[in-house]
Amino acid sequence: MRSPLPVSLLMVATLSLTSSTVARPANLSPGATEGVQVIDVTAKKYEFNPSPIRVKQGARVQLKITATDHAHGFRIREMPDGADTKAKAGLVFASPQDCQKIEKGQTATIEFVAQTPGTYPFRCCVHCGWHHRAMTGQLIVEP
Repeated sequence: MRSPLPVSLLMVATLSLTSSTVARPANLSPGATEGVQVIDVTAKKYEFNPSPIRVKQGARVQLKITATDHAHGFRIREMPDGADTKAKAGLVFASPQDCQKIEKGQTATIEFVAQTPGTYPFRCCVHCGWHHRAMTGQLIVEP
């Protein structure tokens, strides 16, 4: 007759091994996508936070923009300030870009590759009140 102890040890070892291989590293957030820089942005009465937003050239970026008080919009130029209009786009988007409307409490994701260094202005493109025109921000792509 066999002793139940080796079977118990085998089960404990198997459970330990399974849990250690499934565990997520402590520094990796649950929603992180490998190779993508995720930046949470809030849009609220006449401001985007953070602004300016700084990323490195060549980075793949996801802006997760949440409207906190009422509907807002987001539009960013694909060319940096002062660039020749015939030059290649400095931001290459995952999907076509225009005015992205974001309803209160909702989050929109804008994904792009930051190819060219420079300053890219963005703004609210949904009328949000008296100071709507002042609701602007900057994305700075650093070499």
